[in-house]
Amino acid sequence: MQRPDLESLARIASGGDIAALNVLLVTVRPEVLRLCTRMVANREDAEEACQDTLLAMALGLPGFQGRSAFRTWLYRLAANRARSTYRRSSSRESTASVDVLSGIADDRRTSVVAMTRLDLLDAIGELKAELAEAVALRDLVGLSYGEIAVLQQMPEGTVKSRIHKARLYLRKRLRLDPADPDAVADRGPPGRRAH
Repeated sequence: MQRPDLESLARIASGGDIAALNVLLVTVRPEVLRLCTRMVANREDAEEACQDTLLAMALGLPGFQGRSAFRTWLYRLAANRARSTYRRSSSRESTASVDVLSGIADDRRTSVVAMTRLDLLDAIGELKAELAEAVALRDLVGLSYGEIAVLQQMPEGTVKSRIHKARLYLRKRLRLDPADPDAVADRGPPGRRAH
């Protein structure tokens, strides 16, 4: 079966065609879920971000004017919804007891991959929003520099610079050993002032 042309389908759906909107929702859902899964820590949050994205797409489609490619617009919606879901999830988790969290993150019961992913998401969450979005779109979602430039509405050189700054911080942050007193010398993420 041939994949429908998303641009044409989006244009038809934006005109109020409910059948085209339904086909569009079914067509983009797997891709949106894949994007959200790469940007948030767990499956439930990814599902929530995916649903939020699809709802925002359906509601916003009549106002979509085609100044960017439909897929670029959709990625922006997904990135924004995933970031919001991750922040809500992080704030819920931060209210839990430290003892409960340390019991959950027991090395004997938690895979290194899962712990590393959570550490990465936490570190990305410490970055200034535009740095976090750029590096997530490049390294987690797999967009090209050009696609990110269009999505963030800025020159490609600025995107490359932001990704470079974010990667430098993430490399440094993920190598820190909390037991090492010298590791405390870290000044914090770029773009944020120490309090």
